[in-house]
Amino acid sequence: MSSTLIKCLNLAKAVGTVTFRKVLTTSNIHLTAWSPAAVGGLLKCGMHTTSPVRQERLMEFFDDPKHWSETEVKVGRAWKTDELRIKSNKELHQLWYILLKERNMLLTMEHECNDKMEVFPNPERIDKVKISMENLETVVRERNKAYHLLETGETGERPRKQVNNAFGLRCTYKSCEHVLPPFMNTKWIKSRHLGYGGRAVHKFLLQYREKLYNVKRKAKNRSRNEVMMMLRRNPNIDLQMLKRKFPDVDVDKLISSDKTRGHFVPKVDV
Repeated sequence: MSSTLIKCLNLAKAVGTVTFRKVLTTSNIHLTAWSPAAVGGLLKCGMHTTSPVRQERLMEFFDDPKHWSETEVKVGRAWKTDELRIKSNKELHQLWYILLKERNMLLTMEHECNDKMEVFPNPERIDKVKISMENLETVVRERNKAYHLLETGETGERPRKQVNNAFGLRCTYKSCEHVLPPFMNTKWIKSRHLGYGGRAVHKFLLQYREKLYNVKRKAKNRSRNEVMMMLRRNPNIDLQMLKRKFPDVDVDKLISSDKTRGHFVPKVDV
């Protein structure tokens, strides 16, 4: 390649870079003076040409001014997974950024209301947005799994396994790639405590399991006493309904119990 051709290519790159920068700093008003072919090319390639950053753009982090003095704002519910499954990937991508923008706005308004010691209207809006984003991630993960299973036969997600942490409790560990093998990666060994031991940990596990057992035992006793009181007050209650509502209680055994009969004399037909 000759030196003259190299100089021409460098000059073309420099001119193209300057022209592209001018496009980015040109407002929509000046774009109308361009030829329709140039504007159509920019819109076709998906380029969003805006004016330089103004103060009005910062107001997008705040709610509509008509909602500032209100104590209640009418909002809808969160997006469901069934509704998101019928959306295309492009629509999900657009919806994600809409929810992200809405979440940033709500968090900004919450912080501003707390700073001004005012009531933030409808704080459940933040929870609805978070639920919608979680459902959207679930749908995208389902599609990624289906694609990878079809192409490679694997889910494409990071492998997980159940391990014991430093306190002896079961937790989920996500595997990741490393340059060094495990026995040579001392930094990974020090940062990951995938094991437990010692008298203190065993004593903690003993008391922790005892606490879990007591919680289950008290919950079972509460259900048993509730069924017993219902049988005492209503001897003709539907037993099948009780069995469906309290599956962990032996209703047939409680019927023959003395505590279930109560203090009354049954009527005997003469």
